[in-house]
Amino acid sequence: MRTPNPITLDNPFLEHIGVRLAEWHEGYSEFHLPVRAELLNRQGVLQGGVLSTLLDVACGYAGLYSPPMHEPTHGHTVSLTVNFINKASSGLVVTKGFLVQRTRTLFFARAEAWHEGTLLLASAQGSFKLTGRSR
Repeated sequence: MRTPNPITLDNPFLEHIGVRLAEWHEGYSEFHLPVRAELLNRQGVLQGGVLSTLLDVACGYAGLYSPPMHEPTHGHTVSLTVNFINKASSGLVVTKGFLVQRTRTLFFARAEAWHEGTLLLASAQGSFKLTGRSR
């Protein structure tokens, strides 16, 4: 396992819902989110929008890594397809993002959201536009 980039999330929304960046290096990102009552829907399971957010972020960060002490790389989501597979109402969600391909202006990534590392909750794939440095 590589050492995570010491850069903070610097994302007020993610910090607000309690997301923690657990690992980040070239082509890979991993985020952890403890499931809390405020994140559940009327049926008592994790809100689909929260899972979508986690998958979007994992994909995005997987393609936007920049080494410590370098200018951050930025981008935005062009397209994201999410597949909801299972449900969770407690525990820890671990979301893993993987860079699939990068071009000069775009990158493609996929992600998986796991409950306690054993139950696949959702998967996603997306395309992202690079903006700023590292294009």
